[in-house]
Amino acid sequence: MATSVDFSYLTALNLPSLNLLKTFSVVAKTLNLTHAAALLHITQGAVSRQMTGLETALGYALFLRQARGLTLTPRGAQLLPAVQQALELMGEALKRVESHPDTLRIKCPTCSMRWLLPRVIQLQNDRPDMQIELTASIAHGVDFSTEQFDAAVVFGRAPDSPRRAQHLFDEVLTPVCTPDFLPRHHEGFDVADLADKTLLHPTRDRRDWLLWLREAGVKGLPSAKSQHFDTLDLAINSALQGYGVAIGDLTLIEDDLQAGRVIAPFPLCVASGASYTLLYPENPTPALKVAIDYLNDQARISREKLSALLSSSHRLVNSN
Repeated sequence: MATSVDFSYLTALNLPSLNLLKTFSVVAKTLNLTHAAALLHITQGAVSRQMTGLETALGYALFLRQARGLTLTPRGAQLLPAVQQALELMGEALKRVESHPDTLRIKCPTCSMRWLLPRVIQLQNDRPDMQIELTASIAHGVDFSTEQFDAAVVFGRAPDSPRRAQHLFDEVLTPVCTPDFLPRHHEGFDVADLADKTLLHPTRDRRDWLLWLREAGVKGLPSAKSQHFDTLDLAINSALQGYGVAIGDLTLIEDDLQAGRVIAPFPLCVASGASYTLLYPENPTPALKVAIDYLNDQARISREKLSALLSSSHRLVNSN
């Protein structure tokens, strides 16, 4: 059954035409009818008539017409920023739709690509009608008013916009390496085995390793050998090649652990207090809603796998 849509609220707004508002913005910028006409490619008379018509429709003057030119009235000056912002937003939306009509753009921190990329590819395989473009960034955040993204995965403390945010998973840190990199004892692995090994740091300040070692009861770094990287992903890739022991997030290396490419040799795992969160604007499109639901479902599966690992062979502590 066809349903009718009530658009009466639009007429109730009693908005002037977009063309008049565009002309107002140009005239307010130039404060000269001749210059405005040249920019708009219409006659000076047409510009004057449009402004007179807009003022009549609004019921108040927007410009003071003086011998030296035009100046904005207080009401005109108050109206101008809102009109300019609305025109800019409409222009950006039109460009975005024109250039990528069927593409969802998702921004994500580089470190999350290990988890996000294979799942996005799987979603596209399941839904050939959806195109998703991932943009990796070392910046942890997004501003939807200035950045042309449909959604973003952000890393850090929980954001302040719970209505537009979905928690994916928490960061849980533990050392990782290739299966044969550390000597295995009858009683398992020991922190002392790290003394002559190269420690791979995903940050310059070494905070992740220091956090884990503190919870393990070790002061300082057990080895003078180290390499520093700008992202966790680079550190994990180096560990995969057997160059050292990296400190990694258990969820991000979930697939590598399952495939046996790396191991988490120590039972101690530390929740850093940071998490990965999916952010999106109000009123997501149907395609974006599909992606949100899919990623939330995948994150739930990952959380369940992490919980099973922690309950079977590892133990979790929360950092203070």
